[in-house]
Amino acid sequence: MIGFQGQLPWHSKKELTHFKKTTLGFPVIMGRKTWESIQTELQGRINIVISKSYKKSPHENVKLFHSIKESIEFCERELLKKCFIIGGSEIFKQTINFADEMIISRMKNEYPGDVFFPVIDFSNWEDTSQIDFEDFIVHTYIRKEKLNEKVFEADN
Repeated sequence: MIGFQGQLPWHSKKELTHFKKTTLGFPVIMGRKTWESIQTELQGRINIVISKSYKKSPHENVKLFHSIKESIEFCERELLKKCFIIGGSEIFKQTINFADEMIISRMKNEYPGDVFFPVIDFSNWEDTSQIDFEDFIVHTYIRKEKLNEKVFEADN
């Protein structure tokens, strides 16, 4: 699970520190609900919100796009080395088919949840590293075969 009542179900300072260290300097793409749960710009990163309902950016330093495709095209136009999809569930579902890497924190404890990460066919992924922290493990998965074209489910 990745959410409970609009928030992260856990609070782990080390996991948040790892997230910041990993994403710092790169664009972070999130859906409207994820933005509404954090409601603050993530410093040191280009913050991108995907929303069909917002007419203008929810924050002066946040870029707003109405589709995943538009946000990825922006990153490509700006020649950004990579971007991070940080949630939520619907955004993960729409982007998992063209991701080439996943960095997933797996919490060691059980927490209540009402929002879940999509089911993944891990036969298409290689678990290339694990970093073991006190309350979570970070797995890095690399797609075994690169996809030739991007699939934007929400735009079809």
